[in-house]
Amino acid sequence: MNNLYSSLFLIALCLGLSNAVVKMKNSVHFINSLAGNNVLKIHCLSDEDDLGYHLLKSGEVYDFSFYDSIFGTRINCDLAQGIEFRFHAKFMAYKGGGLILHYGKKNFWFCRDDGIYFTHGKDDPKLEYKWVPTMPLT
Repeated sequence: MNNLYSSLFLIALCLGLSNAVVKMKNSVHFINSLAGNNVLKIHCLSDEDDLGYHLLKSGEVYDFSFYDSIFGTRINCDLAQGIEFRFHAKFMAYKGGGLILHYGKKNFWFCRDDGIYFTHGKDDPKLEYKWVPTMPLT
């Protein structure tokens, strides 16, 4: 019986110490690097939340942070720019969670005139998505 109590105490101690470690949130950053006064419109949806619409002037940054879910974390975003926001890009801005939880993972999205570039912050950003024109409503 003493072995049982000792084992339970050891498990409780380990769990308590693992919770004491500071776990950094993951983050997604959008940087408007478009030329001139071009405004960037961002709308993101996670598995659990609608993060709303955000308008960024050239040079501005929109970011948010969160913890991964053990059920998986996906954040899908729709970006638009240009006259009447006629140029779009829709993509998964973050994917994580599940069996492997991430802590402190950073996704940087640079929105430029020729497309959307991505980096985790360690390497130079690489072009991931091109802007797609949409047909104007008549």
